[in-house]
Amino acid sequence: MQELLKDISQCTICKGHLPLGPRPVVTAHPNSKIVIVGQAPGTKVHASGIPWDDQSGKKLRQWLNVTDEQFYNTENFAIVPMGFCYPGKAKTGDLPPRPECAPQWHTLLFNGMPNLEMVILIGAYAQNYYLEDKKNLTERVGDYKSYLPKYFPIPHPSPTNRFWRAKNPWFEADIIPVLQEIIKTILK
Repeated sequence: MQELLKDISQCTICKGHLPLGPRPVVTAHPNSKIVIVGQAPGTKVHASGIPWDDQSGKKLRQWLNVTDEQFYNTENFAIVPMGFCYPGKAKTGDLPPRPECAPQWHTLLFNGMPNLEMVILIGAYAQNYYLEDKKNLTERVGDYKSYLPKYFPIPHPSPTNRFWRAKNPWFEADIIPVLQEIIKTILK
């Protein structure tokens, strides 16, 4: 795993498309129990090199009901985004994750984590890549039980996604407690 992470840290596959240059942000350990598959790092995470080191990360840790120490313990959580580097700015938010990362690296990473119990798929990019159905994000999140025990689809915790959360209060009221209980059980 260490050799693979070193190879990823030196990856330049999509260098010409990255406005801030390559800086892959990914964490994993052979003992990782849960993988978080999000979109791609934002500018703050690109600068710090620490995954989910922003407002989205604070909300995610709140949803998971874990401390920073639990979250950043790679034996608990591997963080394997769809795109490992900051993709650039779009009109609203960031550009989509670069399409090269997931096919190049995900299978190798997942194969190196034999103790993996669950994959949390954050947002449409991760869900569209891993779930073989025609549902939209809201339908998948509402139907999370059909993806268990392997996957748990959730929306992105970004502050820009507050409108979705306001329109779908059932997510935080009904689904987050289930997710928290599963996380608690896995981390025991």
